[in-house]
Amino acid sequence: MRWLLLSLIVLGVGPAAHAAPTDLALVSGKTSLVVEVSREQAERLFLGRLEALPDGVVINPVDLPQGPIRDQFYLRLTGKNPNQIRAYWSRLVFAGRAVPPKQAQSVAEVKSLVNKFTDLVGYIPIAEVDNTVRVLLRIE
Repeated sequence: MRWLLLSLIVLGVGPAAHAAPTDLALVSGKTSLVVEVSREQAERLFLGRLEALPDGVVINPVDLPQGPIRDQFYLRLTGKNPNQIRAYWSRLVFAGRAVPPKQAQSVAEVKSLVNKFTDLVGYIPIAEVDNTVRVLLRIE
């Protein structure tokens, strides 16, 4: 029995393979012109359907790498699971209708990028929010 449980955990199917849910924050840099984003705007942005806010401010998304945080973000924001998101972007890219979000390699890089480029917004765990970023939207 222990071998079976150990095998399941190693293969990524056991209880230890799933990360606990965490609250997320949509963030911009402190000097960004993006100061407010609605949930609907965030969903449209991360699905490639929004390039500018109603006030004309250009806005671009930055993604975290594939993994539990990214999966939770898209599931909570759009209601789509990882397979649905991949299929969605594959169709858009193949049709030439959109380009997927720029991808950061870590939470630290998201924070760095949103501060370096004032048009970028990204998402991070709420526990990682500090005084270098502005919270635009809490995603629970």
